[in-house]
Amino acid sequence: MDSAEAELESFRQQWREEVTAKAKVKQAATTGPAPAKSAQASSSKAPKNSGPAVHSSSHTRHRSEELDEPAPHAIPDLGEEQHGRRPDEASASTSSSSTEPKSALEHYERAVEREAQGRQGDSLDLYRKAFKLDDNVQERYKAKHFPASYFKSRPPQPRPQNPNPSNASATVPNPAHHSLDGLSPTVQSMIDGFANLAILGEEPPTDLSPPPPCPIATVPEEILVEIFEQVAVKDLATFVRLARVCKRFVYLVTTEERVWKRIALGHEYGFAGMHYTWSCQVDGKPLGNDGEGGYILGPDFEEPVAPTPTPPRETTSLLVPSIYPTYRTLFRRRPRIRFNGCYISTVNYTRPGASSPTSVTWNSPIHIVTYYRYLRFLRDGTCISLLTTSEPADVVPFLYIEHLHKNHGSLPAAPMKDAVLGRWRLTGPEIPDVEGSEKEGTLEIETAGATPKYMYKMSLSVGSAGRAAKNNKLSWQGYWSYNRLTDDWGEFGLKNDRPYYWSRVKSYGMSWDEKGMKE
Repeated sequence: MDSAEAELESFRQQWREEVTAKAKVKQAATTGPAPAKSAQASSSKAPKNSGPAVHSSSHTRHRSEELDEPAPHAIPDLGEEQHGRRPDEASASTSSSSTEPKSALEHYERAVEREAQGRQGDSLDLYRKAFKLDDNVQERYKAKHFPASYFKSRPPQPRPQNPNPSNASATVPNPAHHSLDGLSPTVQSMIDGFANLAILGEEPPTDLSPPPPCPIATVPEEILVEIFEQVAVKDLATFVRLARVCKRFVYLVTTEERVWKRIALGHEYGFAGMHYTWSCQVDGKPLGNDGEGGYILGPDFEEPVAPTPTPPRETTSLLVPSIYPTYRTLFRRRPRIRFNGCYISTVNYTRPGASSPTSVTWNSPIHIVTYYRYLRFLRDGTCISLLTTSEPADVVPFLYIEHLHKNHGSLPAAPMKDAVLGRWRLTGPEIPDVEGSEKEGTLEIETAGATPKYMYKMSLSVGSAGRAAKNNKLSWQGYWSYNRLTDDWGEFGLKNDRPYYWSRVKSYGMSWDEKGMKE
């Protein structure tokens, strides 16, 4: 029993010595200097104290291992290592430790760094400080980081001056003839990249399956262009939509001058169907030597002059490339009239109304007035003009010459009772270096008046509305009435009138043969 108490007392004494020694080591580690970097790199924890020698008793070793405590972790310098910190905190601490910018260029460089890190607020403040110090700091930054020698390795490619160096005919399939005038540089470069592409067929359904046949990919380009030309003559909108098929079709539809020349010089959509002189009388009858002959509004109506025929193909060809660089540009930009629809002008205005004598209100009523003007042009040089309050849905289906009579009654074509027949012509053509040629862009219309002694004359300018559409707007220039008996002119006011806008009507077709009559 005495030996057990002695052994217990010896253990207590050893335990007190160990605790005292550990307390001293802990106090020395806390108050002493920071450990060296090499010691931190090799181990993040301080080594355990072995303490004084103890007896080799198993019970004693077990108790000492349970009571053994590791040395406290030494806190490293925040400027040297970033243990357990986020990247944005680390960058903030690093920037705070670096030197502050002093010159305008240093502020600008620091602002670029902050902007790249997504710290827009800091970069904006630094940009302001940089520009306050130096207005030309941006040029100095470019000169330092982007010297002129950087761009010498990639000189800009010069634009070819002569699009047709071989002086060959425009009908010869030569890529040098193609022009992308009127398109943005980005679209031009993109379409130029499609020049050497082939027509690709459909991909095979599996890796081991043969590709499906694509017969059109083997068709020669000459035959393909001929097909495009026939499609364009039949329906121009379908020809343009062919560009949706593939990249090769985009290049051909945009740049193939043979097709665009056929369209521009043809009578289907082009300028062979335009009238630059009066081709008939106001009532639609052929021009004759009856003393009027349709020249009553002209300066020489007493001596009628034989009508000038439609300008030939050579006259229109003179406009390329002196005025218009390509036939595609000629067709899009030169003023022309569309036959597969009608032009509609919607007029809205307000006017005060008269209050009733028995009314007790202090306010007068306001009337909203709405009416419409319609114009439909026919290929024989005649046109139909109508002013009515009926909406387009009630007028457009009946805008034909056969409805221009007064005996409508309660028929659906009743709005046509006020329609009048007239004639139209375009000014021009404006041929360079040719005297007496008119300036293009004006549409002249002469119609019958409210009574036989009156005639009306309208002058409209052909324009475009929208970014892609062309020649779809008619703006007012003047509107006059002519008295046959007194030989006087009177001008109508155009305070409330609005421009005409073209609308396509599928039932009209292209008016090639019907001349305003239903088939």
